[in-house]
Amino acid sequence: MIRVLDEHERTMAFAEVALGQIKSLRQAAIPRNYEIWYVYATGYNSPLNKIINETLARNGKLTESDLEQIYETYLSQIKTTERIDKVGARVIGEIDDVMKLISDALGMSASYDASLSGATQKLSVAQNLDQVKGIVETLVKSTREMRDTNKALENRLTLSKAQISNLQQSLEAIRAETLTDPLTGLGNRKYFDRSIETAVQTAQANGQPLSLLMFDIDHFKSFNDSYGHLTGDQVLRLVGMSLKQTIKGQDITARYGGEEFGVVLPNTALRQALTVADHIRRAVMSKELKKKSTGEILGRVTISVGVSMLKPGDDTDSLIERADACLYAAKRNGRNRVICEADPEYAAETQSQVA
Repeated sequence: MIRVLDEHERTMAFAEVALGQIKSLRQAAIPRNYEIWYVYATGYNSPLNKIINETLARNGKLTESDLEQIYETYLSQIKTTERIDKVGARVIGEIDDVMKLISDALGMSASYDASLSGATQKLSVAQNLDQVKGIVETLVKSTREMRDTNKALENRLTLSKAQISNLQQSLEAIRAETLTDPLTGLGNRKYFDRSIETAVQTAQANGQPLSLLMFDIDHFKSFNDSYGHLTGDQVLRLVGMSLKQTIKGQDITARYGGEEFGVVLPNTALRQALTVADHIRRAVMSKELKKKSTGEILGRVTISVGVSMLKPGDDTDSLIERADACLYAAKRNGRNRVICEADPEYAAETQSQVA
């Protein structure tokens, strides 16, 4: 009983530290933030504690993007690894069971072969009908046993095939989760990095055009500061929904980080990409943001978009850098607009950066 009470008091102390941190830093008391601070309080995840301490020492606070990045890097990956390990252990267990069954069946087959060989020898020296009848009856019995063993093996293999197929689907689902941003349902940064690398290589190998859109939600911080992080999350979901409704087919959409998103457009030249970008911008702006708790109309969300197109000698970094520079130019020139690397605003931006 004393041990139980000690464990209760110990975990309650961790909980109090977690809630204390959330209160002092004025963060949303959502499960993700509580988990981060609870783990921090335990001290079991030293890399997490180190990055939190460094960030607080440098900035005096943890932003929503900081919390999201910490969770994705130091907590969600651990959970995913544990789930993969569990499924993997079940697959290995299933294979071990099947291998044992196959081993038993092979032993039965060897025994049956021995019975056949013995029966052949006995038949060759049998001297009367009763002896032949006894040998045949033994053979029939062995054959039935062999048939039953084979049937059991067949049934078990069929069941095992179905179970392994289900486990394979579970692994695929876990894999998909590791590449998906849970808030918006779009691809995450890992998915974006993998996908753009493949898309660039394919475009270069086939001599096809490829364009990239990088866009950012205008005044996103003010949504968080004015209405709270839950409303900020609603803004992110609204943009994610607009992207899903607008982007189809082979095009790649992802939440790049924080309030920034990326769209890779294979086999798309700059002029077409500008049309797509403006279509996305208009789709986002057409939706009215409403506070769920009160029904209050909070206005409309706008985005700024930068567009670049793959050039000879490009790699993914240079393509992203130009799109980012275009995005920054869009921000500097009034927001809620699309700017590409052929626009004078982009040229002015790059010149000011060099200067």
